[in-house]
Amino acid sequence: MRKQERSPILEPSVDNLARAIFIVNKHAKAAPEPKFLYLLKRKALEKLLKEGKAKKVGLHFSRNPRKSQQQSDVLVSAGDYYFHMPPSKEDIEQLPHLGKLNETYRNPRTQLSLSLAKDLLQQYVGLNENPQSTVKPIQKNYQKPVFKRLGQSYF
Repeated sequence: MRKQERSPILEPSVDNLARAIFIVNKHAKAAPEPKFLYLLKRKALEKLLKEGKAKKVGLHFSRNPRKSQQQSDVLVSAGDYYFHMPPSKEDIEQLPHLGKLNETYRNPRTQLSLSLAKDLLQQYVGLNENPQSTVKPIQKNYQKPVFKRLGQSYF
């Protein structure tokens, strides 16, 4: 059996962080438990914005609005990548509305493993995944039904 060696953690440059956010976001869309991945994406984008390494471009109409209500998302630019995140009240008041999402633009393709992307973002944000959230709940053992003859008590 071969030992599995983990690749070294990438340097937290803007480009590497943007690539990692892209990979985490891509996997979160199909993950059975995406909550932690979306939290990691949001925290990383917020930290990049706070440090001035990313910028808010404007607002787009959401492609999947909740409860059939029209809704807008903030378009954030980090490196060569663009991401959407929920807006704050200040964003709605201050940012220009860009209208409908441009379907022809795509983020650049990237090759990066999910585990490496998660490690980089966790190191950058200082957030660790709660191991209890990934553990499935214990299923109760099946107990066969007990049948009594007509007129007999179950107790």
